[in-house]
Amino acid sequence: EVKFMESGGGSVQPGGSLRLSCVASGFTFRDYSIAWVRQAPGKELEWVSSISTQQSTFYSDSVKGRFTISRDSGTNTVTLDLNNLKSEDTAMYYCAQDVGSRFGKAFNNRGQGTQVTVSA
Repeated sequence: EVKFMESGGGSVQPGGSLRLSCVASGFTFRDYSIAWVRQAPGKELEWVSSISTQQSTFYSDSVKGRFTISRDSGTNTVTLDLNNLKSEDTAMYYCAQDVGSRFGKAFNNRGQGTQVTVSA
């Protein structure tokens, strides 16, 4: 069974930082691109970032320059560093397999998520 376990969320002030982690299991981690996606209350799911099997990274325009994605195949972990956080980054953050023909378009097997709240 494919599983993702996200952690690291919390409440921070605008301009603050967080590090989110996602541990994957139940599939051959090195064979899949992995994405972070997020969903704010009342809004649709939004792609945030993806990392390919070859460590290429991709970001949405809304987070480019502020967030950094990385992966470690030794521990089956994907990390998302969130810097210079804004109130509009408040959402539940999930990781998932990125399975589309283009990055950021289709996802499988989201985890339970970790909440990020940015508020003064």
